[in-house]
Amino acid sequence: MNKFRALICGLIFALFSASTVTFAQEARPLTKGQTLYLPIYSHMLYGNIGKSGKASNAMLSALVSIRNTDGKRPLRIQSARYFDTHGKLISERVPSPVTIQPYGTLEIFVDLNDSAGGSGANFIIKWDADQPINPPLVESLHANMDGGKAVIFMTQSVPVSE
Repeated sequence: MNKFRALICGLIFALFSASTVTFAQEARPLTKGQTLYLPIYSHMLYGNIGKSGKASNAMLSALVSIRNTDGKRPLRIQSARYFDTHGKLISERVPSPVTIQPYGTLEIFVDLNDSAGGSGANFIIKWDADQPINPPLVESLHANMDGGKAVIFMTQSVPVSE
């Protein structure tokens, strides 16, 4: 019995040690600007494809959060272009540059009833700064809480080359 407990304790220790390493993040290098790709889901498909030949569909709102993680210097959002599943530009959500102060946040909202983007929608966000800063954290919180059920999940941006 003691060997079994030791084995279980060892496995639990290994599991927690591995998860600590998995969740650790390194500081991202300072930079003067980037172009970011942020996946957006204005709806999601779920369930089974039945006799109709289609899966069920749930509409989603999306709260895009652009957070300046630099505690000393502002950044500028030059543009936030919203594209649909097919890569067609739907709209520019930041028509003129917006400054985000240190530790500040800019929010962009896609309504629950806005289905124009589809399940493969995305934002291309361009930002810059006068000098190298900590890059912003750009995420989107997707939600639908209709009918006594809740669907909530997040997506995070990745830098892309142009």
